[in-house]
Amino acid sequence: MEFPTTTEKQYPIIVEELLGLFNKKAKDYGVPWRILRMPSLTDQIFIKAQRIRTLQETKENKVGETIETELFGIANYSAMALVQMKLGIAETPDISAERAGELVKEQFQVAKNLMEKKNHDYGEAWRNMRIRSLTDLILMKLLRVKEIEK
Repeated sequence: MEFPTTTEKQYPIIVEELLGLFNKKAKDYGVPWRILRMPSLTDQIFIKAQRIRTLQETKENKVGETIETELFGIANYSAMALVQMKLGIAETPDISAERAGELVKEQFQVAKNLMEKKNHDYGEAWRNMRIRSLTDLILMKLLRVKEIEK
């Protein structure tokens, strides 16, 4: 599948895939992530970003999941973290899978709005960045967040 060349056109396609995966997992497993504290979510995102970097460096994939799969995980865990920030941490799963999907979708819209503002100022410069640079930036920002959490 060839993607459109603008974020405005590509974003909804990717979000549809992300929500499809999120909703499938929420239907199958429920929403136990509602009990996760922020450092746990940060660590999950960090693990996925670190795996991407390892795959890029070693060019060897023993698990079989792709870099794209890990990027989807980063996006969905990030949306979950934003939901946690909005609702607070629960002691037990306290929302339905359907409601969780709606909340995650709202966070993807918030992210889109911010991205549109940044794309206005920077153009679509990120499209010319190397994937390795994007991975490094993700890891750097996660290390900042982890430092703040301390």
